[in-house]
Amino acid sequence: MSQAFILVYLLPHPCLGVFCKMGVSSGYSLPVWMVMVVCAVTFVALLYTETLSSLSSGSFLRLNSCPKKKGEPRSVKSASDDENDSRGIKNEAADDRFEFDPSECSVTNGKWVFNSSFKPLYSDESCPHLDRQVACVTNGRPDSDYRFWEWQLEDCVLPRFDPKRALHKIRGKRLMFVGDSLQRGQWQSFVCLVESVIPQNQKSMRRGRSHSVFKIKQYNATVEFYWAPFLVESNSDLHIIGDPKQRILRVDSVEKHARNWHNVDILVFNTYVWWMSGLKIKSLWGSFANGEEGFEELDAPVAYRIGLKTWANWVDSNVNPKKTRVFFTTMSPTHMRRADWSKKDGIRCYNETKPILKKQYWGSGSDQRIMKVVSSVVEKMKVAVTFINVTQLSEHRIDAHTSVYTEVQGSVLTAEEKAEPLHYADCIHWCLPGVPDTWNQLFLAYL
Repeated sequence: MSQAFILVYLLPHPCLGVFCKMGVSSGYSLPVWMVMVVCAVTFVALLYTETLSSLSSGSFLRLNSCPKKKGEPRSVKSASDDENDSRGIKNEAADDRFEFDPSECSVTNGKWVFNSSFKPLYSDESCPHLDRQVACVTNGRPDSDYRFWEWQLEDCVLPRFDPKRALHKIRGKRLMFVGDSLQRGQWQSFVCLVESVIPQNQKSMRRGRSHSVFKIKQYNATVEFYWAPFLVESNSDLHIIGDPKQRILRVDSVEKHARNWHNVDILVFNTYVWWMSGLKIKSLWGSFANGEEGFEELDAPVAYRIGLKTWANWVDSNVNPKKTRVFFTTMSPTHMRRADWSKKDGIRCYNETKPILKKQYWGSGSDQRIMKVVSSVVEKMKVAVTFINVTQLSEHRIDAHTSVYTEVQGSVLTAEEKAEPLHYADCIHWCLPGVPDTWNQLFLAYL
């Protein structure tokens, strides 16, 4: 056997192909040195290509925010799909995201998508447990699109709220929402989301001034709300004081409220808006029995930090994490300044009918100093606290507040009052069904 054929036999197959194309198969004789050079170059090129292929498939280059689903992606997006996305039209066929994983999926990275086929699980007419304050349709709101927007995560699929799954999760348990009127809205949303699948004789509601209980006999469970707008004690806990300058907080005392939180299996806390009702907050150490003596005015974030530390110390000292899970709903943004979303005409959130579709929108109604206080306090706690991060997704929803379709001091706004949105538009609370349903969608995904 000639030297040329020995070399070809030992080298990889691609060299053989090159060699044949140069005339070996036709009997044409090439110099041995030329065959060796061609084959060596081919061999090096092959090794280089295989090395790149191996590197490009390495796991360290795949930076997915969620674990990939088994099997093929559901579909491939077309050019028209991108156009639909920009218009806020949901395209089910273009959904190739991953399954939701609470530890890896960012709930702030998403967008609101309009889905006209989506049917809310309840209405303010069908659920008997809604306060008139948030029953916007009953109060005369003429548009309904605000009920058909869904928060769609960029990389992950946020599961829909499943009432039966929710009831299964709280079977044999006490679930309590603790906080202000926004937390009461989340509680009412949760109750309305599950109550339609419970037989009439298996459910009951007891409303109280500070403590309300929805009982589900079939599941031996309760869904409760406890009113504590600051979490710590204040002179506005029962007899609400409208003037923020007259409110006084016992920033070092929480036991008056906390004694009602014992033996609860799932605690969901919030507190924000009441702390932001002024630049200064009258903060008291000691008893209210001493009158207003002993208080000092603190900057709102400073008082907030002291109050939240008082709450955190109680949780760390009294909650057994093996028996009780603790959640914290982050701040719900307000939309009081129309200039935030570049509209000079109009008044606050009045007559807004669509969300802000700009990604990562941030307005003046969310105080980032407060977010930093919450995160810094919670990260030092011994008991794990799960955030229900509603802030970013709610920032976009300028269209979903109760506005003038609400009540004030127990009375629905009159036609004359509705005509004065500057004085009466409520751009703090949310219509139900609406945005708080999405908060509970997140809550259930974490539960």
